Amino acid sequence: MSDFALWPVLAGSAACFAVGALWYGVIFAKPWQRAAGLSNTQLRSGNMGVIFALTFAFEMLIAMVLWHLLVRTDPPAFVVMMMAVGFAVGVMIPAIGINYLHQRKPLALFLIDAGHFLTGMAAMGGVFVWFRG
Repeated sequence: MSDFALWPVLAGSAACFAVGALWYGVIFAKPWQRAAGLSNTQLRSGNMGVIFALTFAFEMLIAMVLWHLLVRTDPPAFVVMMMAVGFAVGVMIPAIGINYLHQRKPLALFLIDAGHFLTGMAAMGGVFVWFRG
């Protein structure tokens, strides 16, 4: 197994991206918008192509780092899931928590975004388990 494998990284990124599309587009669209304090006009004002492309690029970077760790350590499937979820719980969620505390963001926004990271990383981990299986 190579330190970098395009298909697992793309698939893991796509899984995380799909979770985000469901999370922010369907499940928590309105609660997230309210918690973020964004109007419909503000949401339409951004360049969605750039936003989505950069989101996917960042998710690919996360996937590449996680895939590299998996290749180097060759853990069993349950540990792959622990590592993926552990990334979210131990690194990503605390990082956004720190930022949100200093930015005085509401708890609701933190919980919605933290849930996205947790679920997205679990999806990425599941894809990686499937690719390594």
